[in-house]
Amino acid sequence: MKLIRFIKSASFFKQLFLATIIVGVLSFLLINFLDFLTRHGEEIIVPDLKKMKIEIAEQKLDELGMEALVLDTIDYNPEYPPYSIVEQDPDNGDKVKDGRKVYVKINAGGYAIITMPDIEEKTYRQIQSTFRAIGLKVGDVEYVPNLAKDLVLAVSYKGRLLKKGDKVLKNSLLDLQIGDGKRTFEETIIDSTALDSLNIDIDANVPNVEE
Repeated sequence: MKLIRFIKSASFFKQLFLATIIVGVLSFLLINFLDFLTRHGEEIIVPDLKKMKIEIAEQKLDELGMEALVLDTIDYNPEYPPYSIVEQDPDNGDKVKDGRKVYVKINAGGYAIITMPDIEEKTYRQIQSTFRAIGLKVGDVEYVPNLAKDLVLAVSYKGRLLKKGDKVLKNSLLDLQIGDGKRTFEETIIDSTALDSLNIDIDANVPNVEE
């Protein structure tokens, strides 16, 4: 009778509830511990994450027991989709332990905007150096008559003349007009045959001076 009374009491159900929780927690810990023992020391092959969006890469690595960590956003590379992974470390195919972090770099969303520098009185070599430093490229080069050899006279983008302060996209091809170092006019040379054709009697124009 006491047993039946105890089973029907609130104390019994409270202890049963606590026992169920304890068994559940212990079972969870045991399962995870066994999983850890099974995978401990196991090497995982790093997947190829390049050209993936970071969200997809994170999900893929999480399934393998790894973690993605973004290091930086690099200059736009047209060979990769915008905001996709360009570089990863460890690289694709490397073997790592469970829980390893994979460091990635993300492609920018597009080319950066460049402000045109001062191009007045700059030589072709100076412009080449400046363009390389700020991420622009030299397109077509046209030499035009000008006494200043290799002096950059004009810079244009798709036919539009550019000046200091104008905006262009990084990696743009800019066309140049450069002085060829030649005179803009030719001297007229009159040779002796030209004088003969004029039928001019030079001696007739020279006064006769008697001593």
